[in-house]
Amino acid sequence: MRKGHSFEDIPVMADEIAVLIASRFGGARRGERPPLSVMLNRRGGALPARLRRRAARLAEADRLSSQPKVARQLPAERLARDHAALAAHLRPLGEITRWQGRAVSFGASVAFGVMVVAALAIWVAVQRGLL
Repeated sequence: MRKGHSFEDIPVMADEIAVLIASRFGGARRGERPPLSVMLNRRGGALPARLRRRAARLAEADRLSSQPKVARQLPAERLARDHAALAAHLRPLGEITRWQGRAVSFGASVAFGVMVVAALAIWVAVQRGLL
């Protein structure tokens, strides 16, 4: 868990969550690093409601952290807890695991297609009296 004792940590935490959302749910082009508020607009609906509220608080704090006087008044510990909860939810599936899942899904689709074509070929052969 990141210690959020300083207002200078807030943009780092928000950027990390934005990258995790983009890698888990998509919504960012290759090489693009949109801020957390943009990622919430694009893919925030994929988060559970409790985490969406936490992400909204973190995005608002990220927006306010550009003003040092206001940023010092932000609840850094609460934002650190929000960051930890969001990171714990978004991290379990790594990028390699997601690629493996996509590959397995693609392989299953191809296998199903081959089975359907084979069943159709057998049916046609039976109808023509070849089998």
